[in-house]
Amino acid sequence: MCDVCGCGSHDHSHEVSTMKVSDDTGKKTIEVKQSLLQENERIAEINRQHFDEKGILAINLISSPGSGKTTLLEKTIEALKDEFNIGVLEGDIETERDAERVRAKGAAAIQLTTGGACHLEAPLVHKGFHALEKQMNGEVPDILFIENVGNLVCPSSFYLGEHVRVVLVSVPEGPDKPAKYPKAFKTSNVFIITKADLLPYFDFDVEKVKKEALSLNPNLKIFVISSKTGEGLNEWFDYLRDMVEKKKGIKV
Repeated sequence: MCDVCGCGSHDHSHEVSTMKVSDDTGKKTIEVKQSLLQENERIAEINRQHFDEKGILAINLISSPGSGKTTLLEKTIEALKDEFNIGVLEGDIETERDAERVRAKGAAAIQLTTGGACHLEAPLVHKGFHALEKQMNGEVPDILFIENVGNLVCPSSFYLGEHVRVVLVSVPEGPDKPAKYPKAFKTSNVFIITKADLLPYFDFDVEKVKKEALSLNPNLKIFVISSKTGEGLNEWFDYLRDMVEKKKGIKV
């Protein structure tokens, strides 16, 4: 698959800096060869090229822990698995629990554990996608969901090669997340307000939150959903159907 990067036969680790020790003072000087973000961007573009060549719609889900990303994935897989091949890369610091939940719903899933890092990076996604291809036995996913590590800060700075970035905020988290974490909203294409069934119990002004998010990014597509009651899910499913159709139409 990887004629560009040669990952089938080469290690993906890349030196990003060198250390030199001065003879006369003994001080250590770090000479930066290439920034981590630049290297991440390079691999992300390789990921994007793979996805484009295969006609895969790649979606990066970012949110705080407990916003309902995995539950939304479960509902999405249940609704669309007969229409599309769905693959999932599950990002977490530890455990395989989310990948196990997704597989139980009928989708192929690879768990990406960061061992402490608070976000996914493009090289790990690249390796995870190779593993997913093997798990799918040659089948190509129509939709690849990348569920990022629960965090609204670092994931917004690391492009993974996705076509769509989705930021989720649950009603119990409060209405101030766009103001507190503006980059997550500025870099996303879709904003999903989750756990809408809890609106009667929390001080969460949906229209105010929408307005604040759109002031940061006027192009945001916004959904208000409840995975428990089903509110808003059909609109989300229709959006995905439309995006897959568009992606298939521009396959390179």
